[in-house]
Amino acid sequence: MAYLFIHTISAFFATIFFSVLFNVQKKHLIACGIMGACGWAIYIIGTMQNYSPVLSTFLGAYLVAQGSYFLAKYKKAPVTVFLIPGIIPLVPGIGLYRTMYALLFSQYTKALEYALLTFQLSGVIAGAIIMAALLPLLFRSRRQKI
Repeated sequence: MAYLFIHTISAFFATIFFSVLFNVQKKHLIACGIMGACGWAIYIIGTMQNYSPVLSTFLGAYLVAQGSYFLAKYKKAPVTVFLIPGIIPLVPGIGLYRTMYALLFSQYTKALEYALLTFQLSGVIAGAIIMAALLPLLFRSRRQKI
């Protein structure tokens, strides 16, 4: 439990620091931090439940995307203000690092494994954002047709 708490707090502050780098207004910093912390907490809980990293990343990214759309309406700000900083903790930077490191030392099979996982995680993040954006539109259009 302490593991989850430390990771969540770390993701909260990391997201706030990235938000400052992206020039997010001060009034949105805490909300951005909460988005990043929630997404990372879902990822950690997923890995603790022995879900695959791909599924855990999808769940975390989907939560961040849905939360960002909600916060954008609530705070009357663009979605990207909350979405981009909130996704930062889930970005598979270590996978890219490991891929380059394995290539540097001519470990091509390891490099391929790391690269495939990194591309899967990146694709899942993009897919979760797209799903969060399109699902409400699908349901809204059905209600309007009736």
